[in-house]
Amino acid sequence: MKPTLLIMAAGMGSRFGGLKQMQSVGPGGATLLDYSIYDSLRAGFGKVVFIIRRQMESDFRKAVGDKWEALTPIGYAHQELTDLPDGFHAPPTRQKPWGTGHAIYSAREVVQEPFAVLNADDFYGRQTFQVMADHLTSLSTLESTSYAMVGFPLANTLSEHGHVSRALCEVDQNGNLQKIVERIKVRKTQGGAEYLDEKEMGHPLRGDELVSMNIWGLTPAVFRQFGDLLGNFLREQGDMENSEFLIPKAIDLLIAQKRAEVKILPTSDSWFGLTYPEDRKQAEVSIRRLVSEGVYPEDLWV
Repeated sequence: MKPTLLIMAAGMGSRFGGLKQMQSVGPGGATLLDYSIYDSLRAGFGKVVFIIRRQMESDFRKAVGDKWEALTPIGYAHQELTDLPDGFHAPPTRQKPWGTGHAIYSAREVVQEPFAVLNADDFYGRQTFQVMADHLTSLSTLESTSYAMVGFPLANTLSEHGHVSRALCEVDQNGNLQKIVERIKVRKTQGGAEYLDEKEMGHPLRGDELVSMNIWGLTPAVFRQFGDLLGNFLREQGDMENSEFLIPKAIDLLIAQKRAEVKILPTSDSWFGLTYPEDRKQAEVSIRRLVSEGVYPEDLWV
């Protein structure tokens, strides 16, 4: 069974100032999302499912989905504020859905295969998709809770234009994820990198620490697990206006409860994304270089 690529594309980019998923960065109007799909298909993925907001589906199909329908099966899942486990309801003042963990939960009726889930507005690189495809196709059962995460060297993920949030990973001697520590303000420095604490004090980082860029390898077993965790989250934080049920926190809980193990899949690829408006120009330059080197064709859809 070929794995599925599940792409989280429902969010608006507040720091970027618009719908980042639709921003062209390559020849022919290709977006970062398009390069992820292209890389996944040549790595052996068999289907693509987009998680979107229902009201953006028509525009999203025209801009993205319709271009790929001739090359691979396409599906859609809708992340809705009201799509919650039985017995739970959204507070009347709540305006937005419940975060990336909730996004995965919203795809439970659409995805029946092992899958990789990732952000729509990030560039991950060819090797990233190959190591993930190799892991997912090696699983012996759909109920496996042997999950995976691609780990990037921190230095390969930083923006030239401001602070970023990064999830630093603690890994055991067997290459399994033990814990994720979220650092909110991480930036480049002359000697490598640093993060700022709540008092704006700087703490040095080497730059070779492994970080999660939100590309996970999962199986359908995770839908039941995330449903349970989402219910607990809503009991504790459901009445908070901006509370979010996030993938790293959910995975952290599953590891701590010994309900899953997560293999770190290392990659030497460089990540880049569209955190700040200035990042778009750098993304265009990077894509053009990769096209000139023959890594990508001028036309992804041929």
